[in-house]
Amino acid sequence: MKYKLGLVLAAVFVIGWVLAVFGADDAKQYPSCKYCGMDREKFAHSRVLVHYDDGKGEGFCSIHCAVVDLAVNIDRAPGSVGVGNYKTKGLIDAEKAFWVIGGSKPGVMSGRAKWAFKTEDEAAAFIKEFGGEAATFESAVKAAYEDMYQDTRAIRERRAMKRKAMEANKGMEHGHK
Repeated sequence: MKYKLGLVLAAVFVIGWVLAVFGADDAKQYPSCKYCGMDREKFAHSRVLVHYDDGKGEGFCSIHCAVVDLAVNIDRAPGSVGVGNYKTKGLIDAEKAFWVIGGSKPGVMSGRAKWAFKTEDEAAAFIKEFGGEAATFESAVKAAYEDMYQDTRAIRERRAMKRKAMEANKGMEHGHK
């Protein structure tokens, strides 16, 4: 009897943990990306949720920003990583996902896209339509690290252009030419 009760409690714990780690409420718990401020619900198809081995979690808009955090937190090991399924926008296990790197669809925070899919068929259909190469989570993370310099440089340039445009618009509102 105690054995069955223990099994039931263990099952409830595991189910609760899975829902906490890969639940749909991650966008409510972490509404914006800690690095770029992008809305994680708007970017549900690319969002990443990292739970570190210290029990704390972080939410990001993309694998680019997640990799920034992994690099900055070198002494914290990720316990689990969830990623938005490109097709359904639901959160899936990043390590079990079927990844596609590249293709004609623009990436999120990256010049070279990295998309995750729950099934191999979803990934294959994407590759057929948009191109790219089938990959693993490890190769997607490696690609994000490899792309970091160029992506960060492009982000800085876009932000500088936006600031200039905002300043120019502000000047026009006040009657300056």
